[in-house]
Amino acid sequence: MDFINDIDGPETCNTNNMLKLTEEMHRRNPEARYADYYELATFNHILSSQHPEHGGYVYFTPARPRHYRNYSAPNEAMWCCVGTGMENHGKYGQFIYTKKSDNLFVNLFVASELNWKEKGVTLRQETGFPYSETSKITVAQGKGQFTLQVRYPGWVKPGAFQVKVNGKPVSIVTGPSSYVAISRQWKKGDVVEITFPMYNSIKYLPNEPQYIALMHGPILLGMKTGTEDLAHLVADDSRFGQYASGKKLPINEAPILINNSIEDIANQLQPIAGKPLHFTLTTKMENAIRNEIQPFFEIHDARYMMYWLALSEDSYRSYLSNLAKAEQDRQELEARTVDKVQPGEQQPETDHKMETDQSQVGNSNDVFYRDARDGHYFSYLMQTGGQTDLDLRLKYWGVGEWKTHEFDIFVDDVLVKEVNNTGKYRISEFKYETYPIPVELLKDKQQVRVKFVAKPGKQIGEIYEVRLVKHSESNLKNWINKVEKVVY
Repeated sequence: MDFINDIDGPETCNTNNMLKLTEEMHRRNPEARYADYYELATFNHILSSQHPEHGGYVYFTPARPRHYRNYSAPNEAMWCCVGTGMENHGKYGQFIYTKKSDNLFVNLFVASELNWKEKGVTLRQETGFPYSETSKITVAQGKGQFTLQVRYPGWVKPGAFQVKVNGKPVSIVTGPSSYVAISRQWKKGDVVEITFPMYNSIKYLPNEPQYIALMHGPILLGMKTGTEDLAHLVADDSRFGQYASGKKLPINEAPILINNSIEDIANQLQPIAGKPLHFTLTTKMENAIRNEIQPFFEIHDARYMMYWLALSEDSYRSYLSNLAKAEQDRQELEARTVDKVQPGEQQPETDHKMETDQSQVGNSNDVFYRDARDGHYFSYLMQTGGQTDLDLRLKYWGVGEWKTHEFDIFVDDVLVKEVNNTGKYRISEFKYETYPIPVELLKDKQQVRVKFVAKPGKQIGEIYEVRLVKHSESNLKNWINKVEKVVY
């Protein structure tokens, strides 16, 4: 997924499933790294995915700079993320504590009360996390011998985590992303005090490492950037109503952080007095917007920055020039695009009613693809909008000379192109090819089925993107010239 340019972003259902998987993995092997992930996903995605006033649920959370999220409405939208959305916000207590034999794991710092019926013990946890850096666990009822396993989070620096039992420090021999084991005969009134100093840091976007997120402890920080053109902020019941369909603001005009030490940008966050987890950002900024930096889960009904382009002084001018040209080309392509599919991704393929007898998916260079071999196929039902001046635009990866890339393209079961890309590119970059679609196959149609069939004994060769696009100006001129030659 191209998180910076697309607006799909992380899907709430996917995070719901990842949390379930994480719980299962923790049950089998209770490692703190699973709880670290669970905390990140819960506080930064799930907690942010319901509107605090009208209660609407979020489907996609775009990471694209200065985009926004929209919300479901009762009786209007029953997406999968509405169903899991109802489930998500009733499960905040599910993973705070877990147990294995006589070990009780404190996985999350959340104000809560645990009734451990098996031991006849009640524990009460009091904390203001993430707005505070301490938690207190009290044995409210009962007594018994067991081991309390307190998570030493991965976001606390080595040596900074502190635990006291009844005022006495506990010796900590582990480090970040581990558990501190406290074995004793517990009794009513025992108090465990936990201190976990939080500090600022950055995280790099995996497939676009020039982009960074600002973090305070495990909390993702964002910034509101405006409220212009929030189209369908509350979604209707249309097929694609889950998309925040307002204008995509140009990437090159979004705020850009400039610092010769990218890691040092985290130190440019200055706390705002009286407003926990709110900061000002003092680092140099191109296209500057100097609004407050705050927890992402607090941001609603606004465009925002989640990931920031971060560059050194030496590189940002040339990068910005290239970015502006690329963004212009991208905007022009989007304007020409009538419909598109990202092969290999569940939601786009479901939306386009994919059919296949046997095909494979994969991921290369952080982009998903679909492929088929030896006479097998896959196809998509694509919208035409009733237009007849359309081309098919496909995205390939250039290196693959050891493979055979031979396949046929059909539109509504009519052969429109025999493709042979074997050994064609020999370069490690994405390549694009455009194939005209005959007017007679598009006339009086709102949709067509585009089908890719591998030649016998051959393979299609990984298709990374499928678009129906209007003729470009250059293509249109070529078409007109051909018509004029025929006429004259």
